Amino acid sequence: MIKVLFVCLGNICRSPMAEAMFRDLVKKEGLEAKFEIDSAATGDWHIGKPPHKGTLSILDKYRISSDGLLGRQITSGDIESFDYIIGMDESNISNILAVSGGQGAEKTFRLLDFREDLAKKDVPDPYYTGDFEETYDLLSKGLASLLEHIKKQHNLG
Repeated sequence: MIKVLFVCLGNICRSPMAEAMFRDLVKKEGLEAKFEIDSAATGDWHIGKPPHKGTLSILDKYRISSDGLLGRQITSGDIESFDYIIGMDESNISNILAVSGGQGAEKTFRLLDFREDLAKKDVPDPYYTGDFEETYDLLSKGLASLLEHIKKQHNLG
């Protein structure tokens, strides 16, 4: 089982959107039995809460299920158990490494680092920008490249 955790600041915008989109992408590839996919926050403001209405709206627009998405905070156990820990921006990466005491740095990545063709490497937080479409677009690009990377690393078709 390949375990992938998406992380953002509050776990109501970017990381749950990435979780839902990556589940959908993996399912379309017929690989859902090989993955465990989750998301978490670096902060504790939205624990137990559903995603932001803008996230739910964009997922609905593209017919991607948001079932089971609830905010939670990253733990040191997540650092140990997940194979890939994917932050949305440089601040998320710093916060993840702070939670882990620097452990797991080798499996912690910024999503858009998987896209060499993009100058922008941070996925802006739509909680502040209001631009959920931009977030969706950037996640689409980054998630496709992440899946290709994982498929190569694990010899998945």
